[in-house]
Amino acid sequence: MITQLVDAMISLTSLMEEESERLVRTPYLPELGEIADAKLRLAGRIEAEIARMKREHPDDWLETLDPEARAVLSDASRGLRDASIVNSKILSRQIELSSEMMAAIAAEAQRLTGSRSTTYSACGGLSGIDAPAPISVNARL
Repeated sequence: MITQLVDAMISLTSLMEEESERLVRTPYLPELGEIADAKLRLAGRIEAEIARMKREHPDDWLETLDPEARAVLSDASRGLRDASIVNSKILSRQIELSSEMMAAIAAEAQRLTGSRSTTYSACGGLSGIDAPAPISVNARL
């Protein structure tokens, strides 16, 4: 009854663990988009299985599970939770690093191009405004 749910949970756990290990080794993964898509598909499968079980058993479907199936589901849930926590921390850090890197690149480009403009203020003086420097992003970064 819960075989498909547990399989999807184990697959998602494995994928998150693999992604986390690879991101720790190198910050750039060309297949990161594909991994994200696979994670979304597996999460959707998990949601669909839970919704199906709720439809088939309007009462609490967890209560209808035998103790062995409940233990398997519990282990899969704990594994998924643990992998999600680690994966979330690593991805959050990667996003922070990318944002910091883009800000540093923008600041350096602005410094090099001297894109500080001046405008006439209300009291007649000229004040400098830091305009953002144009940045071209290499899709391979």
